Amino acid sequence: MRVPVALGERAYDVVVADGARHELAALLAARAPRARVAALVTTEPLRAEPWFDLVTGLEAVVLTVPDGEAAKSLAQLEDLLERLALANLSRDDVVVAVGGGAVCDLAGFAASVYRRGVGVVHVATSLVAQVDAAVGGKTGVNLRAGKNLAGTFHQPWGVLCDTEVLTTLPEREIRNGLAEVAKCWLIEGRSAEAVAVTPRAGLVEMAVGLKARVVASDEREGGPRAVLNYGHTLAHALEALARARGDDVRHGEAVATGLCVAARLARALGRIDDGRVAYHDAVLAAFGLSPWSTPAYEPGALIEVMARDKKAHHDLTFVLDGPDGIETVAGVDAGLVHGVLERFEEER
Repeated sequence: MRVPVALGERAYDVVVADGARHELAALLAARAPRARVAALVTTEPLRAEPWFDLVTGLEAVVLTVPDGEAAKSLAQLEDLLERLALANLSRDDVVVAVGGGAVCDLAGFAASVYRRGVGVVHVATSLVAQVDAAVGGKTGVNLRAGKNLAGTFHQPWGVLCDTEVLTTLPEREIRNGLAEVAKCWLIEGRSAEAVAVTPRAGLVEMAVGLKARVVASDEREGGPRAVLNYGHTLAHALEALARARGDDVRHGEAVATGLCVAARLARALGRIDDGRVAYHDAVLAAFGLSPWSTPAYEPGALIEVMARDKKAHHDLTFVLDGPDGIETVAGVDAGLVHGVLERFEEER
């Protein structure tokens, strides 16, 4: 499947297919005809995979970064920029991110600021990257104060989602990506029963298609694109506290918790009823996701981090379900949120 992201002169395609990585050389030849060097940004474990047989048609320089969220720091950004310079990457050359969401976020950010912007292509090798991080042009790294608080918008020249490499992922990594798919499923209002009869490639295509449409309508998240942050206000707070405490929490696990709590918060605000909350729970269960797989954190600490969320304007802002669908809701009372979080923990 080839999904277009319609952004005028910044338009590109997302290719979803077994073996999509083999289209890399043709993509680079078409989008970067003056390029001589391709800097492949990846991790050591991925570089050792048997499928890491990428052909660029250019002089290739492989630059490895830490695995997972450890890659998403200002220190790692600076280090990668220095190595791009030492590789003598010119403005006509290209950065190729080969990896999961963290690699795409870091490499995309580096490409956006190196020499004031060079081209980037994403070869997405994890489910969470294929359905979310690699598509849409959002880049970023984490600060101590919160997740993704430093970043840019920098659209790629193309995205290759190779579903063949997903067979090498551990089950926990698959669930990590399925949480982002569940988010899209809820946004589209699809039935919980339909999850079981939809093949994995179909799940990827659904999520990519939704994101492509939303990004095309709101590239820089000035309005409708914020819907893609459904469940993420709490998720990012959970991830920030987990990093501070040294807990092992994956992004998808935090998103599953965030989606579950968002439904309960919407109910507390009178935006939805019990049936709609049950629908959220049923969709998460159909994807094999438990909202209680993340550790318990003190509600006050979570609220403090959520107040610094990048969507917030000096208040608590959430993306919530309601009578007009899923939308951004600002100015949510902290006391109400505290109570919802306490009751959620009582359900554990």
